[in-house]
Amino acid sequence: MRIVKLTAESKKDILKNMLRRSPDNYGTYEATVKEIVENVHVNGDSALFEYTQKFDKADINASNVKVTDEEIEEAYSLVDPKLLDVIRKAIKNIREYHELQKRNSWITTKENGIMLGQKITPLKYVGVYVPGGKAAYPSTVLMNVIPAHVAGVENIIMTTPCNAEGKVYPTTLVAAKEAGVTAVYKAGGAQAIAALAFGTESIPKVDKIVGPGNIFVALAKRTVYGHVSIDSIAGPSEILVLSDGSGNPKFTAADLLSQAEHDELASAILVTTDKEFAEKVSEWTDIFTAKLERKEIIQKSLDNFGYILLADSMDEAIEVTNEIAPEHLEIVTKDPYDTMTKVRNAGAMFLGEYSSEPLGDYFAGPNHVLPTNGTARFFSPLGVDDFIKKSSIISYSEGALREVYKDIVSFAESEYLTAHANSIRVRFED
Repeated sequence: MRIVKLTAESKKDILKNMLRRSPDNYGTYEATVKEIVENVHVNGDSALFEYTQKFDKADINASNVKVTDEEIEEAYSLVDPKLLDVIRKAIKNIREYHELQKRNSWITTKENGIMLGQKITPLKYVGVYVPGGKAAYPSTVLMNVIPAHVAGVENIIMTTPCNAEGKVYPTTLVAAKEAGVTAVYKAGGAQAIAALAFGTESIPKVDKIVGPGNIFVALAKRTVYGHVSIDSIAGPSEILVLSDGSGNPKFTAADLLSQAEHDELASAILVTTDKEFAEKVSEWTDIFTAKLERKEIIQKSLDNFGYILLADSMDEAIEVTNEIAPEHLEIVTKDPYDTMTKVRNAGAMFLGEYSSEPLGDYFAGPNHVLPTNGTARFFSPLGVDDFIKKSSIISYSEGALREVYKDIVSFAESEYLTAHANSIRVRFED
């Protein structure tokens, strides 16, 4: 990996390079995606099935678009019982973590007849998109479905691509069943997002769409936003390791590559104050890359968006970490808990060298759907709050309103909203 001295100029160049990966730069595909979305919006199932035939080479229609109980039973027979056991352990951890995020409605009262509060209501319909294609992602199923289930969502509708024979990955179906999905439909790409957003004859319309996907899925989610809510527009994966050189360089190199293998746009960055440590990490990344199965993808990722940054001090290292605002942040310092208090911007923080990033991807419990591309400055991980809505509660007695009505009338009239003022005044004046 390249080792770069951290300066104002190099930091500026790196941040600019990182932003090149943003989904906002996918304008080439926007027209195609909008055409797909509009076609499904207008023509429903017929357009959805046409695109499924075109892109997935599958003969899907109204009779087989929904995954049946028999298909789910078949999936269970094809999944290794040991993997099923691991999935169930992960579900337990993920559920327990998200249970702690639950909020309750509340009301407060005052003696003069004022009652104020907040009502928490789970969304009724949520759509979960799960990628298919070259790989199965049961972990994505768990991370998107379980917080919705914990929040109390009644209908969790999942869409995922099928293969040319109309089959869905067995592990995906098993994870969906175990996590509590209401129904699974064989639909992928932008057309699946459109079907969830507007509804078709076969697929119900939802209130919110969550889940990762390729460029077409990301752009489709952005296109339908406003018709429905979405979680975020996910960018390529990224990891940053913040180190004072006290950790194991072999471990650090392995962790950096765990994200670099996702795709050529993934980013892996080490920020350290120790030059010797940086050099050892660079050597280990070369050793590991040479023997890993996805070495071509890893090498392109490192060449394009991989950096080892040498900082003069930990304060400088923490400053650039906050500016990058990484999706995954591993803190490997002598006192990672103290270092953590100085970090403002990160999707998920992994403390100590035995808290490797894949622990969060699969098993620990916190959600692995995280803000990317610097959006950890203002976004949070997916959680229970993403599947609820809040309603304000206001109740005034006659006496309570009488005490303040002139103030409200005055405020409304200052904005020239005389009907607002009249709505209050008419209760107390002829």
